[in-house]
Amino acid sequence: MDRQGVVDSARYLRRVRPIDPAEIREYVEGQPHEAVVRQVLREEAAHLGLVEHEDGTFTPVEEGPVSVELDVVDAVPARYIEVLEDRLVDRYGIEYATGETGAEIRETIRRLKADYYHQHHVEYDADVALAYAVYHLADYYAVGQYVVSELAHHDCIPRKLRVLDVGAGVGGPAMGLADLLPDDCLVDYHAVEPSAAADLLRNFLGETGRNFHWTVHEETAEDFEPDTYDLVTCYNVLSELQDPTAVAERYFDATAEDGTFLAVAPADLNTSTQLREVERELEDGGATVWGPTVRLWPDERPTDRGWSFDEKPDIDAPRPMTRIAENADRPSEFLNTDVKYSYSALRHDDRRRVVLQLSPARFAKLADSERHVTDRVDLVAAKLSHNLAEDDANPLYKVSDGSEDTEHYAVHVRETSLNESLRTAGYGDVIHFEQILVLWNNDEQAYNLVVDEDTIVDRFV
Repeated sequence: MDRQGVVDSARYLRRVRPIDPAEIREYVEGQPHEAVVRQVLREEAAHLGLVEHEDGTFTPVEEGPVSVELDVVDAVPARYIEVLEDRLVDRYGIEYATGETGAEIRETIRRLKADYYHQHHVEYDADVALAYAVYHLADYYAVGQYVVSELAHHDCIPRKLRVLDVGAGVGGPAMGLADLLPDDCLVDYHAVEPSAAADLLRNFLGETGRNFHWTVHEETAEDFEPDTYDLVTCYNVLSELQDPTAVAERYFDATAEDGTFLAVAPADLNTSTQLREVERELEDGGATVWGPTVRLWPDERPTDRGWSFDEKPDIDAPRPMTRIAENADRPSEFLNTDVKYSYSALRHDDRRRVVLQLSPARFAKLADSERHVTDRVDLVAAKLSHNLAEDDANPLYKVSDGSEDTEHYAVHVRETSLNESLRTAGYGDVIHFEQILVLWNNDEQAYNLVVDEDTIVDRFV
């Protein structure tokens, strides 16, 4: 078949009218079958900039940022769960969750959790990849949607999107991305995954939509030679590398000038703070921190511990997870429905999620908190946690203005109609505090910013 003839005809017609494979075949030598022409157009769509519609025609993808609507991610779609169950049955049999095979899967999950906790390198074979999917598919699917929707909300995701997913694993975030974006968005997705997880990843990617075009590169992050991409993602991979900063720098350089480098890590102390270290080292090299951490004062950067993570509503446990759990002595050990994560978005073009010009004559800087202890001050800071207090203690939230060298926490000791915005503000929102009391917490070696009946709190951005 004259493949180039199909491509040339499509290039011409895309400027005139919707491309119909039935019409294209008339212009191609030998007049190949309409289905063959359609398949060629699908394979070349990413290069031609074409989106396919339900009626089988193709049109050029629209320019500009994508618009998405996302509230709560309740569950992983059934088609992905069916793929996972089919693979589990193929490997272990219909009763994969019981007997010796169920015990084997549970033991593999235990080892995975222990290795991640102790920051040991994990070797992926087929068994490990399946156990990983049983335990992590749901929460990573949700995280993939939440972090990209935040970028899309601020017009950082183009409708024609080229993605590089470094260390893609079994593909939870990739599936989340594919399902988040509307059908008229054209995605050219590339996954870098050297392990046995790549096989399962392909199975899942086969269930994505017609305008989500994908390629899996079975190479290590260190060996792969990247091109240039609109969105480069590293989901839960930097903590597994010997030199995470070097790899992050390499792939940040592969991000387009108006693109975003997105790194995500688990919410635990070690991986989350390591992510902030990488963020700050890339910033020292010239990267702009888009968010969620802020830089509200010129020429100031935070040097505190930087432990910060977002938290979303629990996601439903998929059927393979519940089957594995219900056959365990302690089912809770194998139920992983919490959605907690840290992320960092970096750019080349100086864009930030929040841009402010604060006056030192009006607002106190967190870097100067030592001089304000026992005083009431006005300040502006981002809310960088949900409630961290245990049980019935006063609600506690990490805050930052990007200048601090010591942790700061807003303590909500008495809520009023004038300060309830501290509770209702979202992760990353910037808040204006009036008459907040600055105290030093010697036990925690941190500053407590006390919000009481005399404090007024408003969302600033």
